[in-house]
Amino acid sequence: MTEELAQPALLQAWIGRSEAAVDRIHPAPGRALAALLDSAAQALVEGDPLPPLAHWLHFQQPVPQAQLGVDGHPHRGGFLPPVSLPRRMWAGGRLKFGRALSIGEVATRRSEIIGVKVKQGTSGMLVFVKVAHRIEGEDGQIAINEEQDIVYREPPRPGVDVAVPVPAPAGATWHRTIQPDPVLLFRYSALTFNGHRIHYDRPYACDVEGYSGLVVHGPLLATLLVDLVARNAPAARIAGFEFRAVRPCFDGGPLHLCGRPSGDGGVALWVADAAGNLCMEARTSLG
Repeated sequence: MTEELAQPALLQAWIGRSEAAVDRIHPAPGRALAALLDSAAQALVEGDPLPPLAHWLHFQQPVPQAQLGVDGHPHRGGFLPPVSLPRRMWAGGRLKFGRALSIGEVATRRSEIIGVKVKQGTSGMLVFVKVAHRIEGEDGQIAINEEQDIVYREPPRPGVDVAVPVPAPAGATWHRTIQPDPVLLFRYSALTFNGHRIHYDRPYACDVEGYSGLVVHGPLLATLLVDLVARNAPAARIAGFEFRAVRPCFDGGPLHLCGRPSGDGGVALWVADAAGNLCMEARTSLG
């Protein structure tokens, strides 16, 4: 066990660390995302509202190639704590949407580490890092409040599954099947400037990190679920969204995007793989 896992306070010292990023909300990334989703909303122009979750394409802070780790991510120990566990995944998040960001405006994202926890899981040691983001428009009003959960895991162990299979719910009102392939994953990695090799480098994903294929990005699955809401309730405004990754999804087989509106104005959402396993669960509140 490394020193920072034996002494969690070494990692918890990162709590409170913050940074800020400023970006102009250009139309090109949103148009590219719409093309990736096979959405009709490809003609974004100045003044149009930015679609929900498309802010993940902005506020990129590229680092020099020499500062990347073997997994394709920036070396740890800057803004994010120096966790030594090799496998990293975006485990979930919670978002509240205020006024919409507009194409063309300059926005500011203020980020802070608000939690670091070391846990023992069934597959080994885990480190959970919670990051808060507050995104403001040009007028200083809050557009998005977001919390992200990032999890770090031990190297794969033979015969130990990363997650116990859980059956997906039944009774979807909305349903769409997609076939994730390397082109889809590569395009989303390019849009988000995500160098994590598990999404495009099959030998690395399988031989080093122990996955059975290329891993579908958690944020891409979340975006596809929000897009499912937009397809089936185009007049609705998404006021809040939360999601939790349950099990990795891989390329090579169909994924089922499912939704079921509830009586309280929300929508239960989930992603199931070809075997019927729950991969992601989510919920939106509509305003």
